[in-house]
Amino acid sequence: MSEITTMFWKLPHQVDIKHPDIVEIAKRLRQGEIIAFPTETVYGLGANALDAKAVAKIFVAKGRPSDNPLIVHIATMEQLALLVEEIDENSRKLIEHFWPGPLTIIFKKKEMVSELVTAGLNTVAVRMPNHPIALTIIEAANLPIAAPSANRSGKPSPTTAEHVFNDLNGKIDGIVDGGPTGVGVESTVIDLTGDVPMVLRPGGVTIEELQEVLGEVKLDPAIVGQKEQPRSPGMKYRHYAPTGEMWIVKGDDREIIKKINSLIKEKSLIGKKVGILTTNDHRESFQEADLILAYGTKDNLYPLAEHLYEALRIFDLNGIDYILAEAVEEKGIGLAIMNRLKKAAGEKFIQI
Repeated sequence: MSEITTMFWKLPHQVDIKHPDIVEIAKRLRQGEIIAFPTETVYGLGANALDAKAVAKIFVAKGRPSDNPLIVHIATMEQLALLVEEIDENSRKLIEHFWPGPLTIIFKKKEMVSELVTAGLNTVAVRMPNHPIALTIIEAANLPIAAPSANRSGKPSPTTAEHVFNDLNGKIDGIVDGGPTGVGVESTVIDLTGDVPMVLRPGGVTIEELQEVLGEVKLDPAIVGQKEQPRSPGMKYRHYAPTGEMWIVKGDDREIIKKINSLIKEKSLIGKKVGILTTNDHRESFQEADLILAYGTKDNLYPLAEHLYEALRIFDLNGIDYILAEAVEEKGIGLAIMNRLKKAAGEKFIQI
């Protein structure tokens, strides 16, 4: 595609619907332009979900396969009613507890939703983001907004406007800078159209939190490594990948430290720049690595989730050839972290 001029707006976290920039952004979305904006999870690349031509621009800009469905973002329950056939009891419970927030719910769709948004499925994925700028833009546009992450397909998702600019400047119509995001990993996706609620993508709302509200909730077999085709937006293809070769190291803590330090020496001897992704529990254990990035602790993994994609981009910026990521326990937010690490590493593990 030919390069276009990308507008750039920097907005305060709290912004009024009558703010001149919001009025302009909303007008452009109604005219079929595609604009990146912050949510509480990652930056999204938004288009009018009811305009097939606008939605098509998202796939071109991202280089995203057209059989990969998009999540539609809304600001009001009236917008939800435009999109879905029915809001059942389970949906109402989840909406009451988690919206606005990092939870995407899959509903049976109405015909007016573009098939490009749903990849030809009879369902649509919808969420209400918990970010004042996102909500204000959607409310001002008075449209449901289809918005995958605002990055080139396969690259780490963007958690700052700078990440979006580096990936998509000249390919999209505008970028709204609202500062860094908070959650850092994408929303949880739950399918309520089957017999039992099923999490198709772990994210900012944990399966334990969902079970507290709904009772029985299952995990898509594809999440836990069974040979199933993923059914969630953003889960079908390899994602989040840094440029360097990446491995996840899993096992007993002491053995992990020993193995990683051995690999640092081995790779350094052949001229590789080695990066380590870990928690602060083990930050001081890998002195000889070229770059050590540590966030949170094993008892509090939320900072690791918040900075995960940023870390993968930092490795790239520093020319790291070989990345070793320490595995975390797959419960709570750790399930989402490990899901993204597996995607970034192409499912490559070193099991101790």
